[in-house]
Amino acid sequence: MQIKRACLDDPQVRALLARHLAGMHENSPPDAVFALDLSGLQGDDIALFSVWDGDDLMSIGALKELDPQQGELKSMRTSDQHLRKGAAAALLDHLIELARARGYQRLSLETGSGTAFEPALALYRRRGFTNGAAFGDYTGSDFNQFLHLDLI
Repeated sequence: MQIKRACLDDPQVRALLARHLAGMHENSPPDAVFALDLSGLQGDDIALFSVWDGDDLMSIGALKELDPQQGELKSMRTSDQHLRKGAAAALLDHLIELARARGYQRLSLETGSGTAFEPALALYRRRGFTNGAAFGDYTGSDFNQFLHLDLI
């Protein structure tokens, strides 16, 4: 397993990002989906990473800087054929360490609610994330929730 910066020109990366957006729309109404598309992942404040098994993409995830003290996890997704192989856990650990290295005091995320999100929520909670209030420009609804990890 190798973690490296993701290239948005890579067809596998594009396909997994498209699957991620489709999955969000399957489980939430359009006005409650805050996942980033290709254009949203190209900002200077976003670092997109990928996990590979040889030439096969396993997982993607991004770290967005909200301000010098807080980062946000975005677009975490694992390919269906690579679920339960540790790719998401390795990537999450990598992004948490990157957030610490950047000096963030808090790492936050917005995610969906419902049974489709339980495996991801369990992973976040095992790493110490706890439920909390909305942050940034987000608003809460029946379709989303917010988790936070204090890094200090």
